[in-house]
Amino acid sequence: MSKRDYYEVLGVSRTATSVEIKKAYRKLAMKYHPDRNSGEDGEQAEIRFKEVKLAYEVLSDDQKRAAYDQFGHAGVEGAAGMGGGAGGFGGAGGSFSDIFGDVFGDIFGGGGGRGGHRHQRGADMGYNLELSLEDAVKGTTVKIRIPAQVTCDACGGSGAKKGTSPKPCTTCGGSGQVRMQQGFFIAQQTCPTCHGRGVQIDDPCPACHGQGRIQKHKTLSVKVPAGVDSGDRIRLAGEGEAGENGGPAGDLYVQIHVKPHPIFERDDANLYCEVPIPFTTAALGGELEVPTLEGKVKLKVPAGTQTGKLFRIRGKGIKPVRGGSVGDLLCKVVVETPINLNDEQKELLEKLESSLQGGGRKHSPNASSWLDGVKSFFKEMGF
Repeated sequence: MSKRDYYEVLGVSRTATSVEIKKAYRKLAMKYHPDRNSGEDGEQAEIRFKEVKLAYEVLSDDQKRAAYDQFGHAGVEGAAGMGGGAGGFGGAGGSFSDIFGDVFGDIFGGGGGRGGHRHQRGADMGYNLELSLEDAVKGTTVKIRIPAQVTCDACGGSGAKKGTSPKPCTTCGGSGQVRMQQGFFIAQQTCPTCHGRGVQIDDPCPACHGQGRIQKHKTLSVKVPAGVDSGDRIRLAGEGEAGENGGPAGDLYVQIHVKPHPIFERDDANLYCEVPIPFTTAALGGELEVPTLEGKVKLKVPAGTQTGKLFRIRGKGIKPVRGGSVGDLLCKVVVETPINLNDEQKELLEKLESSLQGGGRKHSPNASSWLDGVKSFFKEMGF
């Protein structure tokens, strides 16, 4: 009898991902496993289960799948077999607990290789880096010193004394977990002997006491790109804590915090500052020098400028780290009232005030409009 197309057996398309293939296999394996079927239905189920398992063995392996896609069944003949004899289940999958463990292993924390040394990725770490506004805008390189778990040089991360090696755990067989089965239900828990490592160390490394890692401080160079802002993170791959049993190290995430600046405030790509000006300059107009992160620039103030007026100096802001145009510098002028006046200055101001009062609305349009509004309000309220 000719073999059916493996994609058809699993009910997936030829463009199916490995996740979709595994999901389809799990569903069909649970449905057709002989331990869940009996009688004539059981015989048919066993045939279907073997077919499903063989299809999965081919399509879950990238090399076998490529050969199958190109040459069909001829490309994988002998690469996977149904196995099993008439009296038993044999290579078709063993007991139901085995397939149940394959299907639900991820849920209960499984996934470690049987009989192997379980490698575990190291933990990610974080570091808060404070920067001045100038360094954040222009970019800089900073050296930081951090405490971290690093791979033990003496044992190379194995945890075993030099010249020896860890052995598979005799309790869990190297999986790091033990199974407890009751009927169809299986639970997995961390192996009490090896505590999930999957290995036993008879002669621990004296430097790390069998942990495979030691605590050290290390100095790293962090390249800060121009334009970063508070809340941005810089990832240093592999600079986190060392993995267990020779597993890969985690990453280090450097969190940026920009310190307050005495002059500028940042708003995304723009800079903002307040510029105090004498009331004479506000009244008569003039030219001021204002600071930027690149030096001084001239700001022309027109006559009659009121406090709170916002002036925009284009292109004197920040170029964002993620790209885009350079922002602007926004200058808010604050008219400063003179203090500590001498008698002569007071007399001059009194003369100026007397002169201005004659002009009324001409010299103080905002005040005149406000007084008109107050008078109208009092009239409506009957005051």
